[in-house]
Amino acid sequence: MRMPTTFGMNQIVSHGFGMFLFAALMPFMRESIDISAWQLATIGALTQLAYLGGAMLLGLVGHRLGTGRLALLTGITSSSLLFVMAQLRDPVLITLTLTCLAASAAISWGCIVEIVSRCARAESRSTYLSCASSGTAWGYAINGLLILVVVPLLGWQASWQVAGLFGLLVVALTWHMLRDLKSAPASPTAGPSPIDAAIPTSKLFATIIGERTALFACLICLLVGFTTMPFSYWLNTYLDELSLPAALGGYTWATVGGTGMVAGFITGKLADRRGHGTALMVIFSGFALGLLAFILDPGKFALVAGFGYGLMYFPMWGIVAGWVNQHYSSTATMQISGICMVTFGLGGTLGNLLAGYIRETTGSLHDVFFVLTAASLLLVVLAIVILRGNRKVLPIIPPTAGAF
Repeated sequence: MRMPTTFGMNQIVSHGFGMFLFAALMPFMRESIDISAWQLATIGALTQLAYLGGAMLLGLVGHRLGTGRLALLTGITSSSLLFVMAQLRDPVLITLTLTCLAASAAISWGCIVEIVSRCARAESRSTYLSCASSGTAWGYAINGLLILVVVPLLGWQASWQVAGLFGLLVVALTWHMLRDLKSAPASPTAGPSPIDAAIPTSKLFATIIGERTALFACLICLLVGFTTMPFSYWLNTYLDELSLPAALGGYTWATVGGTGMVAGFITGKLADRRGHGTALMVIFSGFALGLLAFILDPGKFALVAGFGYGLMYFPMWGIVAGWVNQHYSSTATMQISGICMVTFGLGGTLGNLLAGYIRETTGSLHDVFFVLTAASLLLVVLAIVILRGNRKVLPIIPPTAGAF
């Protein structure tokens, strides 16, 4: 388990710290930094765009670069920028630094997908990828510890420095692991395409639109973004609208993080042993049932919704990447995963815009969660289609084969 553990630590640095530590520390940073609400909004928008840009760049040109070197480069970049954040006071420089961290996070995950797809044994790839993607949940938990322990004793600047030191440690561990890492033997059921076969950039979007596996992977990520991003953004506001205790939101997010910390290994094992369709059915059904219970009684079932969210969101990335890798080479899997991250961001943007429109026109968030629940049921439908398709025992195919 050395590979998934190391890459899970990379996720803690790139996503847990690079994407979410600022939001966790912002209440403390505002005491010494003059940053306005519109600047915070700008940071949120630009980091999202930077994440999409990094994912798109990886999908288009990542196959031309060495993913091992690129993984180390993103680790060094993220660690250095985390140290820099402890010294910044200018909102413009803070925005620029966080934007670079977001782009680096997207590239880092794409590199992890390619390396695991190329070097892990076929029967363990989904477990490894899901465990690695669940590193983000561990990042959530560590951010909480930084707030509870480091900030009161040493200040918010020390939290960024601790994150940077941890990042450098992870870079060293990653270098040591990659140094002796070798590609896994080719599967006896694999097609004739070489393990590093890439989809030509000119044909990448045609592949996404025209091939079943690539299209479904992007549709899944679109719907996951559409449901999870508005849920996370509006949950506490909705609980407040219903006059429920503020602590309920905190307990719900603790449930999300705790579930995500263990869900990666369990659901990844399920995908490797019972098939990716089965694993997707389990996590999407858990998410949909949690939302169904939540809209019936938010006060009573908020924790159930949090459990379903954590069960689905964190391991989903690894399971989908593992499923794609059954049909494509490791390099093509990285390219498709990059486009999946783009569709996830587009889905999150559309979901939040629709949620804002519904709240503006109705004055309530009640209908928003009905829409999110309906979209989560579409994820279950996609899982059913994939599960039925997998029973036909599809072979691994070259990147440009298998038209939808």
